[in-house]
Amino acid sequence: MGNDSHLFFVNNITTMKRVSILDDFSEFPNLRHCNISDNSGEEFYHRVLNQAFKEAYEANKKLSVNLDNTAGYASSFLDEAFGNLVYDFSLDIIESRIEIISDQEPHWKEMILNQTFPQWEARRKNKQRPIVTKAHPAWFRLIDNELKHEIWEQPAAN
Repeated sequence: MGNDSHLFFVNNITTMKRVSILDDFSEFPNLRHCNISDNSGEEFYHRVLNQAFKEAYEANKKLSVNLDNTAGYASSFLDEAFGNLVYDFSLDIIESRIEIISDQEPHWKEMILNQTFPQWEARRKNKQRPIVTKAHPAWFRLIDNELKHEIWEQPAAN
């Protein structure tokens, strides 16, 4: 276990799973949806974040997501990626199992925690389904404390 020196404990959940947007996705994150930009928040969620969070959840780990060292963000990218996470797993689960690192631009972390999370939790409770703009492979959603793997949404017909 060569990574043991990198483990630390928060609320009795070991942080081990890490995602870096720069290393695991792109130096140039773009806008909200796939139909308006490459490297979108929608794409990051479906290609990286959903699977990474599911793995951390199953292992009873906390997921650390590092926003630093990219070329910058549109707020819509972060809102879409982290909002979908709340929609699929619930605010309580996300707040207890995620660490967001944004040392270079701390306002992004504050926006996610104070705006995106509560807004998307309200959407989840009101059953306002997320929008997808391209077909994605099945992704994970927590339903009644059970992880389900399905294609939950389809892009709207043109």
